[in-house]
Amino acid sequence: MDEAHRVLDALVPVIVLLLLGVVAAVGSRALRLSPIVGYLVLGVGLHAAGLSFVGRSPTFAILAELGVVFLLFDIGLHFSLAHVREQARDIFGFGPVQVLAGTAGLGVLGWLAGLSPGAAAFTGATLALSSTAVVARLLAERHQENCPVGLTATAILIFQDVAAIFLLIIAQALDGGAAGVLPAAGLALVKAAAAFGVAVGLARLVVRPVFDLVARGRNEEVFTGMALLVALAAGWATGQMGLSLTLGAFLGGMIIAETPYRAVIQAEIKPFRNLLLSFFFISVGVSLDLGVLGRLWPAVLGVAVAMVAAKVLTNAAASLVFRWSVPGSTQLGFLLSQGSEFAFVVLSLAPVRTLVGEAQASVLVAAVALSLAATPTLAEAGRSLAGRMRARQKRTADPELQPTSTLDPVMIVGMGRAGRTLADALGEFRIGYAAVEGDQRRLAEATADGYHASFGDMADPRLWEPVAMHGRQVIVITEPRFEVSSELMPVAQALYPSLHRFAVVQDPADEARFAAIGIRAVLDASMPPGLSLAEAVLRQLGVEPDAILAWTRQQRQRTLGRTGEMLVAAE
Repeated sequence: MDEAHRVLDALVPVIVLLLLGVVAAVGSRALRLSPIVGYLVLGVGLHAAGLSFVGRSPTFAILAELGVVFLLFDIGLHFSLAHVREQARDIFGFGPVQVLAGTAGLGVLGWLAGLSPGAAAFTGATLALSSTAVVARLLAERHQENCPVGLTATAILIFQDVAAIFLLIIAQALDGGAAGVLPAAGLALVKAAAAFGVAVGLARLVVRPVFDLVARGRNEEVFTGMALLVALAAGWATGQMGLSLTLGAFLGGMIIAETPYRAVIQAEIKPFRNLLLSFFFISVGVSLDLGVLGRLWPAVLGVAVAMVAAKVLTNAAASLVFRWSVPGSTQLGFLLSQGSEFAFVVLSLAPVRTLVGEAQASVLVAAVALSLAATPTLAEAGRSLAGRMRARQKRTADPELQPTSTLDPVMIVGMGRAGRTLADALGEFRIGYAAVEGDQRRLAEATADGYHASFGDMADPRLWEPVAMHGRQVIVITEPRFEVSSELMPVAQALYPSLHRFAVVQDPADEARFAAIGIRAVLDASMPPGLSLAEAVLRQLGVEPDAILAWTRQQRQRTLGRTGEMLVAAE
């Protein structure tokens, strides 16, 4: 009985924390604020109420750290090796310039405020980093992951996460003097390169075959387990190497991004990521020194304003170096103007507090937290200001303007014969597509034949966000199930009202049934299968009718020619 009471007592703080977290999230939404703000305020409230032990317990600290780990894992899922090559200019060019500009600007401010040159430079480098957790969450909430500002911001944050490792090494080596810093940083660089090489090898030799095997079993629980295993094992491995857990998690995500299972893994990991991230933001609020906030609030406010202003200017300057327009540079500058959650780790180290000063370190921590809370408002202000600038420029040659999304416009569900014909038609007219296939054997055959497809079941609404349905113009279901479609249509219409929906049917009665629920059914009895479907989709996308007719006539002639050759061979 005592054991049962102990279990019940242990559950009480968990239940209370979850309840307060839900209230904070709902309240933030009602006030049109990001839930991040609600979680930070909740943490401050717990501290003020004398319940800070909840957010400072070892278990809660581990959960909070795992939130950032899963966030970096999710970011890694968007960065395959091909993507890294495409974004190399931003990651290895824009990222270093942004960090150096921020370090210089903030370092000068620190020196003018009375810090020694060494302390000012180190503080400037720490504050030059931005918050991966906050910015990535904002980009996801606003569906900006695939627009130029979102892609560049994510690339810069990836470089910053790598740079943070070396900053932490320098911080830990301060006790040993300057002589020990360079060897430690060099060793970390070698380890990071080795970890990257191992990740590439595992992606190609181990992870893909294992996921192929799991997919054949069609067991959702195993996919969840595999996602957790890769994220945690990769983080543990880099931690054992003396690197950060977050770097390992990012590499783990990159491993899976090399496979067709990225979307389904992202859907499985999302609940863990969001829940654990809420713990992280609550822990940030709890960690604030309310005494410092009470006594030195003018200094905290002044440092926060100065830091944000300096970062807006230096970030925008770095953007202009890379030939961004003034509106795009302004938007990016505001988006990355906050401090980093990594600053809490660095500024808590004894050597750093000795270098900077106890009171000054406490003020900096509070200022960084304040900037995190203000980020949603700052980002929206930057977005609005950039919009007004662009309106005045009348949308001239602004490279960040045009694409609000770089997503392919068509989503094909099912890569059977009709799906392949449609993919061929889109390829002929240089129209991008993404495809989802739930049968592992058919997926393997389609990818082997050069089609772009991922594993997943679109009847699961959790998959809709990972495959970015908000950015598509057309969805085509090649093997629809009416019962499933009728259940999902109200939700789909509410979430994606401008999405055009097609379904392939073989019976006129089905054509009428699907039309009644808002899906345009295409009666496809063509040879090859999917030709009538391709015609309908191409017309919807505005392709010239004569061009469509010429292509379909060519496909029919090829099919008839192959059929004739087969008959001759049979005789």
